[in-house]
Order: sequence, then C-alpha cells, then structure tokens
Amino acid sequence: MIIPLSELIDYKGNAYELSVAAIKRASQLASLKGKEVEEVGSKIVSLSLKQVLTKEVQFQLEEK
Repeated sequence: MIIPLSELIDYKGNAYELSVAAIKRASQLASLKGKEVEEVGSKIVSLSLKQVLTKEVQFQLEEK
C-alpha cells in the first residue's frame, strides 16, 4: 500500500494543512512526470501524501 496508514492515523497536525500540502505536491509531481510518477502510474495523490507524511518533502504554508 502506498499510503502509510499508521502515520496517517497518528498524524497530530492540522488536517487542512496536510491536505493542501499533498495537493500542491501532487500538482508538482504531475508537472514533473519523473521516474517516481511513472512507477506509481495514476496514484500521484497517494504518492504525494506519502511523501508529506514521511517527511520526504517538507512544507510550510505561507500567510497572506
């Protein structure tokens, strides 16, 4: 399974921030179309969520 469910369940942060970070990362991955995206096929959102949860990519929301 591509999404680490235990980390998703244990996530203590803001769910909105997590969702925004995963969506923005999915958009980046779709634009890049790199090797990771080819490996997961159409599961780009799952890959981006995994990357955010496992801290493979870092995110910070900017205040406007």
